[in-house]
Amino acid sequence: MQLTHHDITQQCGDREMVERLLNLDGKLLVELGCGAAVNTRALAATGHDRRVLAYEVDKIQHGLNLAAPPLPNVEFRYGSAEAIDCAEGSVDVVMMLKSLHHVPREVLPQALREIRRVLKAGGDFYVCEPLFAGAFNDILKLFHDEQQVRATAFAALQDAVASGRFELVIEAFYLTPSSFRDFSEFEQRVIKATHTTHCLTPATRAEVMRRFAAHCCAKGARFHNPMRVDLLRKPAA
Repeated sequence: MQLTHHDITQQCGDREMVERLLNLDGKLLVELGCGAAVNTRALAATGHDRRVLAYEVDKIQHGLNLAAPPLPNVEFRYGSAEAIDCAEGSVDVVMMLKSLHHVPREVLPQALREIRRVLKAGGDFYVCEPLFAGAFNDILKLFHDEQQVRATAFAALQDAVASGRFELVIEAFYLTPSSFRDFSEFEQRVIKATHTTHCLTPATRAEVMRRFAAHCCAKGARFHNPMRVDLLRKPAA
């Protein structure tokens, strides 16, 4: 397992990559850290006989998810990765899209134990994490530097594979797009995200605005963010 990859040319949406690597039809999927549930809803509405339990630890976002129009095969639950209220060996797939590094360091080992516990033998654990690279990351790290937490999360995955708790099936690297109409949308979606409190000084905010403006055109700002996927599997035996 490598931490970084410097020759990424493949462009792909996060949901598209999930569909390439996983067959979710007829499966029970647990998503941990579903956020605004954009990918959750899209995955649930595709294919057939998919059931999704979508967990979110941010109470504000969880409330918004509950208030949104429901889907019959999606259940939103409030909860975290280190305490999953599912029976042992009952889940086909556990998925974390850009959320593993948000799990506090002190509970990461417990979270990985819980994920292994709820998975069926031979079940898949799909982890998508942003690499600490790229133009968007260069802006983000001015006020929210995630280099250490991302490295810590990856080290925890490496340890889980090295110890035999999970098997590595595949690792993939790709560029996924993100876009913003203007700085106001960036501020609302990123700086003012409900799951994290950011307090920018006037000088930092001015520098963030300057760097963001360098990527703006008539259609707004568009970025291609380097991502990695580790598809792990609970051993069948």
